[in-house]
Amino acid sequence: MSENPQASKEEQNWAMYCHLAALSGFVIPFGNVLGPLIVWLIKKDTMPLVDQHGKEALNFQITVLIAFIISAVLTVVLIGIFLMFAVGITALVLTIMAVIKVSNGQLDYKYPFALRLIK
Repeated sequence: MSENPQASKEEQNWAMYCHLAALSGFVIPFGNVLGPLIVWLIKKDTMPLVDQHGKEALNFQITVLIAFIISAVLTVVLIGIFLMFAVGITALVLTIMAVIKVSNGQLDYKYPFALRLIK
């Protein structure tokens, strides 16, 4: 675990909200990308930790969106239905893990796999 001594509890909470906002994708179309994007755009200039976690959350959620689109295309051959389910469950579990880790102070958390599109 890494503890960032310069990060206030408020900054840590906003970093957690970057990951938590992705869960809106289960209610709002494209909310998994829009939620973290909004939080990141609001706080990235004033809170470096939010900038770091906002990029991480966005990169992961963009990866999830790409995997979901590929799965949707593969529904033509029926395997896509199972892949869509797997992508959804994996995204949910990894997002909740990120929220828990950041809220517990592991401020250098990175998703196990994500395309690093936003640097």
